[in-house]
Amino acid sequence: MELTKYEEDMYNGEYGEGKAECMEILVSLGKIYDAEKMIPITSAQVSGVSYKTIGDAGLDFVVDLGKKADVTLETMLNPAGVDIENWEELGFSEEFTKKQIDIIKGYESIGVMSTCTCTPYLIGNTPMLNDHVSWSESSAVCYVNSVIGARTNREGGPSALLAAIVGRTPYYGNHILENRVADMIFDVSYDFNNEAEIGALGYYVGQIVNDKKPYFKLTSNPGRNNLKLLGAALASSGAVSQYHVEGITPEAEFARNHDSFDELETIDIDETIIKDTISKLSTTDKIPDLVCLGCPHASITEIQKVTQLVKGKKLVKDLWICTSKAIKAISQQCGYLDIIEQAGGKIVSDTCMVVAPIEELDYEVIGVNSAKAANYVPNMCKLDVVYDTVENLIDMISE
Repeated sequence: MELTKYEEDMYNGEYGEGKAECMEILVSLGKIYDAEKMIPITSAQVSGVSYKTIGDAGLDFVVDLGKKADVTLETMLNPAGVDIENWEELGFSEEFTKKQIDIIKGYESIGVMSTCTCTPYLIGNTPMLNDHVSWSESSAVCYVNSVIGARTNREGGPSALLAAIVGRTPYYGNHILENRVADMIFDVSYDFNNEAEIGALGYYVGQIVNDKKPYFKLTSNPGRNNLKLLGAALASSGAVSQYHVEGITPEAEFARNHDSFDELETIDIDETIIKDTISKLSTTDKIPDLVCLGCPHASITEIQKVTQLVKGKKLVKDLWICTSKAIKAISQQCGYLDIIEQAGGKIVSDTCMVVAPIEELDYEVIGVNSAKAANYVPNMCKLDVVYDTVENLIDMISE
């Protein structure tokens, strides 16, 4: 692998032992994927935060690395396992929370921003078109490649963190323009009415394409929030890191004009497929004990919509809207937080229903409007899910 003088010096320890160790690992990773060089990145997003998923071994890794090196660029942290400020009110244990706080402090010691969100692009970490970045949360990777048009591989949490420390990542995969072309076309002859339908599309297609790049022909623009849910579903049922939507996403024209495009297999998607997929994503027909929204973390417009739905109502079951602290603060400023809390709901920050130890609380059925959550909750939390639109879910738990 060809290294610049600066990169060679870093590799050889001229900038400290910690950076040398990071470069050594990243160069080895690059050689595995036949990367010809390293390239500078502009930002990073690091997963592997919840104590539920990384345990004591992950905590030790972060604390040890914090003694040796610091990040060199904008680096944001993925959701943790609890709401750091309101963990006790939500029912999380003190033992788990203490470990979780230690992990976050470990990341902070390296210089990582403890934003604890899977939607960093909503709170300031928004790359430019064609920027090279190193992101690791699957839905964030899919969004930044597809909707923004920046370039990242589907990194592991450790490799994204190492890249943030040295400011470099191996040049392979999605960083190379030629690898960002479409692999399969999906012609969708259906007008989407809600987020549950767009999520079902992503879930269905992800199972077919695995890690390939689908190209969608849709009848209308689903909007940024639904594109977020589409990518999250694609990345959870498959391993999709980028998709194209004709006339909407920034690289769709590039994909369409590529020599191989006319030779791609086309699969037709109709209403029957969407409805059938929606029905399969629910594991029960019981009323949810908890409706949990925000997977990926909710935008301010999604919270605004929930506010309109619960205004003047009384919730008889729990409602969590998961988001970042930054979006929660905006919600409070706009008056949305007060309305939601008056109805009996909560805006929960720092965590989500997938990486939180929600199985330790007194819930048996979780209502979600995210196909990603519907896919993960039964396996990771061992709980039943009801998959539906936000309107229907709110109606189920209102009086």
